[in-house]
Amino acid sequence: MSAPRQLPAGLVAYKQTPTFSAETLPAALQKAHTTRAGVWGRIVVSSGRVRYVIEETGEAVVLSPGIDGVVIPQEPHHLELIDDPEQLAVHVEFLRPSTP
Repeated sequence: MSAPRQLPAGLVAYKQTPTFSAETLPAALQKAHTTRAGVWGRIVVSSGRVRYVIEETGEAVVLSPGIDGVVIPQEPHHLELIDDPEQLAVHVEFLRPSTP
């Protein structure tokens, strides 16, 4: 990815996962998966680093504190553990368009 993705305006967070470490990061997040239609995701790393991979293009970006991953609805993707796994703390926020 050449430039970080941005979330579109008008989204509101409605759910968040627990904070995961390298040991507790679910296997489901480490293999191809998607969000539901209309649901965006923001992958937030509070310590350490993780690689966010978009399945269809093979594009990847290393996420770290201050560099969030933006998940487009229904786009297959996965996370990969990289160096310093004992330092990892990551959670996912789910967002959807606000209702008028």
